[in-house]
Amino acid sequence: MKAYYEARAYEYDDWWLGTGRFAERDRPGWESELDALRKTLEALPSAQTLDVACGTGFLTRHLPGDVVGLDQSASMLEVAAEQAPHAELVRGEGTRLPFEDGTFDRLFTSHFYGHLETRDREAFLGEARRVASELVVVDASLAHSPVAEEYQERILKDGSRWEVYKRWFTGRGLAEELGGGEVLHEGRWFVVVRA
Repeated sequence: MKAYYEARAYEYDDWWLGTGRFAERDRPGWESELDALRKTLEALPSAQTLDVACGTGFLTRHLPGDVVGLDQSASMLEVAAEQAPHAELVRGEGTRLPFEDGTFDRLFTSHFYGHLETRDREAFLGEARRVASELVVVDASLAHSPVAEEYQERILKDGSRWEVYKRWFTGRGLAEELGGGEVLHEGRWFVVVRA
């Protein structure tokens, strides 16, 4: 999956913006829910935050406080440097965080957790708890998916084809999986849980 996200970096935001290969997708209520997602993030208390798998910085820029964005992809970080200039950016792995215990108040991640298979999920959660006292996860809502998990074929603009593991969540289900927490947003497209 690392190679896929490196290859997708310069077209990743097409998914958020409904452009490129996503221009013809019917996503009723997407814009208003994306606005609600932004407001949910901006309403979080200011904190020393690590954004794991920050990608292009599309949501990183809405996180209040001092933010460090981490991603394994150099290309993603290049885009993030433009979109989230206030954030310090670090290249690294989300399942082996290069930080001391308790470095951050909050660990944030968006559309990363739902791509992790069991062993990587466990490693990520262990690392998240090690470096931060709070975890905020944004991921895909089960409300618009007929399945809870699957392997998907994804096609990039260059025609390359990739197989990607993907999960969808209810707010309550995600909170339980994270060991308890508060559902900050649950809509047709996104869920946000603070644990």
